[in-house]
Amino acid sequence: MPGKFVKTLKTIGRKWFIFLVVIILIVFIFNQLAAIIITIITIVLFALSYIPTMLFYKKFNKFLNEFDSIDDNNVVRKLKRPLAQIQERMYKLSKKQSKKTSLITFTNGHYTFYNEKIITNFKSFYNNGLGEKEVLEKLKKYDIKTRTEIKTIEETLIKHDRLEERKISVKEYRDKQRYL
Repeated sequence: MPGKFVKTLKTIGRKWFIFLVVIILIVFIFNQLAAIIITIITIVLFALSYIPTMLFYKKFNKFLNEFDSIDDNNVVRKLKRPLAQIQERMYKLSKKQSKKTSLITFTNGHYTFYNEKIITNFKSFYNNGLGEKEVLEKLKKYDIKTRTEIKTIEETLIKHDRLEERKISVKEYRDKQRYL
Protein backbone atom coordinates (compact mmCIF):
# COMPACT_ATOMS: atom_id res chain seq x y z
CA MET A 1 0.00 0.00 0.00
CA PRO A 2 2.63 2.64 0.91
CA GLY A 3 4.61 1.76 -2.25
CA LYS A 4 1.58 2.42 -4.45
CA PHE A 5 0.91 5.71 -2.64
CA VAL A 6 4.48 6.91 -3.21
CA LYS A 7 4.31 5.86 -6.87
CA THR A 8 1.06 7.80 -7.28
CA LEU A 9 2.58 10.90 -5.68
CA LYS A 10 5.60 10.69 -7.98
CA THR A 11 3.35 10.38 -11.03
CA ILE A 12 1.29 13.37 -9.92
CA GLY A 13 4.49 15.28 -9.21
CA ARG A 14 5.79 14.64 -12.73
CA LYS A 15 2.50 15.60 -14.35
CA TRP A 16 2.17 18.62 -12.09
CA PHE A 17 5.53 19.90 -13.32
CA ILE A 18 4.46 19.55 -16.96
CA PHE A 19 1.16 21.23 -16.14
CA LEU A 20 3.03 24.09 -14.43
CA VAL A 21 5.35 24.58 -17.41
CA VAL A 22 2.34 24.77 -19.76
CA ILE A 23 0.66 27.35 -17.48
CA ILE A 24 3.85 29.44 -17.32
CA LEU A 25 4.12 29.39 -21.11
CA ILE A 26 0.48 30.48 -21.49
CA VAL A 27 0.91 33.24 -18.90
CA PHE A 28 4.15 34.29 -20.63
CA ILE A 29 2.26 34.89 -23.87
CA PHE A 30 -0.11 37.34 -22.14
CA ASN A 31 2.03 38.77 -19.31
CA GLN A 32 5.79 38.23 -19.24
CA LEU A 33 6.28 39.74 -15.76
CA ALA A 34 3.71 37.40 -14.18
CA ALA A 35 5.35 34.40 -15.90
CA ILE A 36 8.77 35.43 -14.55
CA ILE A 37 7.36 35.80 -11.02
CA ILE A 38 5.66 32.38 -11.21
CA THR A 39 8.90 30.85 -12.50
CA ILE A 40 10.93 32.38 -9.66
CA ILE A 41 8.42 31.16 -7.08
CA THR A 42 8.52 27.68 -8.63
CA ILE A 43 12.33 27.58 -8.55
CA VAL A 44 12.40 28.74 -4.92
CA LEU A 45 9.82 26.11 -3.88
CA PHE A 46 11.72 23.45 -5.79
CA ALA A 47 14.97 24.42 -4.03
CA LEU A 48 13.22 24.43 -0.64
CA SER A 49 12.00 20.89 -1.25
CA TYR A 50 15.63 19.68 -0.97
CA ILE A 51 16.17 21.14 2.51
CA PRO A 52 14.61 18.21 4.43
CA THR A 53 16.78 15.76 2.49
CA MET A 54 19.94 17.74 3.19
CA LEU A 55 19.04 18.01 6.88
CA PHE A 56 18.47 14.25 7.04
CA TYR A 57 21.86 13.55 5.44
CA LYS A 58 23.61 15.82 7.94
CA LYS A 59 21.75 14.19 10.86
CA PHE A 60 22.51 10.75 9.43
CA ASN A 61 26.27 11.40 9.20
CA LYS A 62 26.35 12.78 12.75
CA PHE A 63 24.30 9.80 13.98
CA LEU A 64 26.70 7.26 12.45
CA ASN A 65 29.71 8.86 14.12
CA GLU A 66 28.15 8.35 17.56
CA PHE A 67 28.71 4.56 17.32
CA ASP A 68 31.82 2.41 17.12
CA SER A 69 30.10 0.11 14.65
CA ILE A 70 26.51 -0.11 13.54
CA ASP A 71 24.76 -1.97 10.73
CA ASP A 72 21.96 -0.73 8.55
CA ASN A 73 19.26 -2.71 10.40
CA ASN A 74 20.11 -1.01 13.70
CA VAL A 75 20.16 2.39 11.99
CA VAL A 76 16.67 1.67 10.63
CA ARG A 77 15.39 0.80 14.11
CA LYS A 78 16.92 3.85 15.76
CA LEU A 79 16.07 6.44 13.08
CA LYS A 80 12.72 4.86 12.15
CA ARG A 81 13.36 5.24 8.42
CA PRO A 82 12.86 2.75 5.59
CA LEU A 83 15.68 0.26 5.02
CA ALA A 84 15.92 1.17 1.33
CA GLN A 85 16.56 4.84 2.16
CA ILE A 86 19.24 3.98 4.74
CA GLN A 87 20.94 1.50 2.42
CA GLU A 88 20.89 4.00 -0.44
CA ARG A 89 22.56 6.64 1.73
CA MET A 90 25.13 4.17 3.07
CA TYR A 91 25.86 3.06 -0.49
CA LYS A 92 26.53 6.66 -1.54
CA LEU A 93 28.76 7.20 1.50
CA SER A 94 30.63 3.96 0.78
CA LYS A 95 31.54 5.18 -2.69
CA LYS A 96 33.07 8.41 -1.31
CA GLN A 97 35.19 6.96 1.49
CA SER A 98 38.69 7.01 0.00
CA LYS A 99 39.75 9.97 2.13
CA LYS A 100 37.46 9.40 5.14
CA THR A 101 38.65 8.15 8.50
CA SER A 102 35.63 5.91 9.05
CA LEU A 103 34.63 2.95 6.88
CA ILE A 104 31.42 1.47 5.47
CA THR A 105 31.50 -2.14 4.33
CA PHE A 106 28.97 -4.26 2.45
CA THR A 107 28.57 -7.89 3.54
CA ASN A 108 25.73 -10.34 2.98
CA GLY A 109 23.40 -7.66 1.62
CA HIS A 110 23.91 -5.27 4.54
CA TYR A 111 26.03 -2.21 5.15
CA THR A 112 28.05 -1.76 8.33
CA PHE A 113 29.65 1.46 9.55
CA TYR A 114 32.94 1.43 11.52
CA ASN A 115 34.21 4.62 13.12
CA GLU A 116 37.72 6.05 13.08
CA LYS A 117 38.78 4.36 16.33
CA ILE A 118 38.11 0.86 15.02
CA ILE A 119 39.82 1.53 11.69
CA THR A 120 42.89 3.04 13.37
CA ASN A 121 43.18 0.05 15.72
CA PHE A 122 42.64 -2.37 12.85
CA LYS A 123 45.41 -0.73 10.81
CA SER A 124 47.87 -0.84 13.71
CA PHE A 125 47.10 -4.51 14.45
CA TYR A 126 47.34 -5.35 10.74
CA ASN A 127 50.69 -3.56 10.34
CA ASN A 128 52.09 -5.30 13.44
CA GLY A 129 51.56 -8.69 11.77
CA LEU A 130 48.45 -9.95 13.53
CA GLY A 131 46.30 -12.38 11.54
CA GLU A 132 42.52 -12.28 11.24
CA LYS A 133 42.03 -14.39 14.36
CA GLU A 134 44.25 -12.17 16.54
CA VAL A 135 42.76 -8.97 15.15
CA LEU A 136 39.27 -10.34 15.90
CA GLU A 137 40.26 -11.06 19.49
CA LYS A 138 41.64 -7.54 19.92
CA LEU A 139 38.59 -5.87 18.36
CA LYS A 140 35.90 -7.92 20.18
CA LYS A 141 35.39 -5.04 22.61
CA TYR A 142 34.13 -2.95 19.66
CA ASP A 143 31.32 -5.44 18.92
CA ILE A 144 33.01 -7.11 15.97
CA LYS A 145 31.87 -10.72 16.07
CA THR A 146 33.20 -12.62 13.05
CA ARG A 147 36.33 -13.09 11.00
CA THR A 148 34.24 -12.24 7.96
CA GLU A 149 33.90 -8.69 9.27
CA ILE A 150 37.68 -8.48 9.70
CA LYS A 151 38.23 -9.80 6.18
CA THR A 152 35.67 -7.37 4.76
CA ILE A 153 37.29 -4.42 6.55
CA GLU A 154 40.66 -5.46 5.17
CA GLU A 155 39.36 -5.88 1.61
CA THR A 156 37.51 -2.56 1.69
CA LEU A 157 40.56 -0.70 2.99
CA ILE A 158 42.72 -2.28 0.28
CA LYS A 159 40.10 -1.45 -2.37
CA HIS A 160 40.21 2.23 -1.37
CA ASP A 161 44.04 2.30 -1.04
CA ARG A 162 43.87 3.07 2.67
CA LEU A 163 45.90 0.14 3.97
CA GLU A 164 49.69 0.21 3.85
CA GLU A 165 51.95 -2.78 3.39
CA ARG A 166 52.48 -4.83 6.56
CA LYS A 167 55.59 -3.97 8.57
CA ILE A 168 55.76 -7.52 9.98
CA SER A 169 54.23 -10.49 8.19
CA VAL A 170 51.79 -12.77 9.99
CA LYS A 171 54.32 -15.62 9.85
CA GLU A 172 57.06 -13.46 11.41
CA TYR A 173 54.68 -12.30 14.15
CA ARG A 174 53.58 -15.83 14.99
CA ASP A 175 57.18 -17.12 15.01
CA LYS A 176 58.17 -14.26 17.30
CA GLN A 177 55.26 -15.06 19.67
CA ARG A 178 56.09 -18.76 19.65
CA TYR A 179 59.69 -18.23 20.74
CA LEU A 180 58.94 -15.71 23.49
